[in-house]
Amino acid sequence: MNTLIHSNERNCSMTTYFLGTQSPLPVVVICPGGAYTWRSEREAAPVANAFNRNGYHAVVLNYTVEQEEELLDTPLLDLCWAVKSLRKNAAINFIDPDKIIVCGFSAGGHLAASLGVFWSDFTRFPTKEEQQLHKPNALILCYPVITAGAYAHRGSFLRLSKDEATQKEYSLETKVQSTVPPTFIWHTMTDASVPVYNSILFAEALHQNKVSCELLIFPNGPHGLSLATKDVEDESHQRIADPHVARWFAQCLDWLSTL
Repeated sequence: MNTLIHSNERNCSMTTYFLGTQSPLPVVVICPGGAYTWRSEREAAPVANAFNRNGYHAVVLNYTVEQEEELLDTPLLDLCWAVKSLRKNAAINFIDPDKIIVCGFSAGGHLAASLGVFWSDFTRFPTKEEQQLHKPNALILCYPVITAGAYAHRGSFLRLSKDEATQKEYSLETKVQSTVPPTFIWHTMTDASVPVYNSILFAEALHQNKVSCELLIFPNGPHGLSLATKDVEDESHQRIADPHVARWFAQCLDWLSTL
């Protein structure tokens, strides 16, 4: 069942892919990539359908990218709203409120990781009740933008803020604490747009803070492979189906089954 849910408190929406069920199921909230300037269709419905085929509800978050001014926390607050709405309405939508997973690609990976890092930040969210409502139970980060440092995808950070000092506040490898939920990450060594060090730096920070993490690094493949299957090919950008890289999804499902 695909429906579009608009927010009364946020200028965003989410497209739902709920399975017909009478039993509570986990739900995956998908944040497509697009350098915080657009949202990739290849990382939206095809990913939601893949999770549906494996027994998960799915939601694609149409987070804010259109505003002309710098985004700052706007996408983060959109994602907070989505998770909070799903948890509040878990019973009527047959969602397991303790299994709300956030999955992000590229800049959407930065958004997903931002919630993982900042959900318990009292400067942003001053009450524990609010924090618990939008807390993700797990993160799936696909070739994520993470660092504002030497390996930054600069365009993404310029959309968040033009001020370099503020950009550093969104350099997530420096913000990791033990409160980050279990995390699955994958990347390719030859990603020329978002260097693999983004994932390595985040995984290292998770390890230092004793957060459970699984990191997959494939030797070859361009940025933006999505599922790396035939139905999401983008030959104009050399994004060709790659059965080896496509294994990330089965590996991710196996990881989710251990949580």
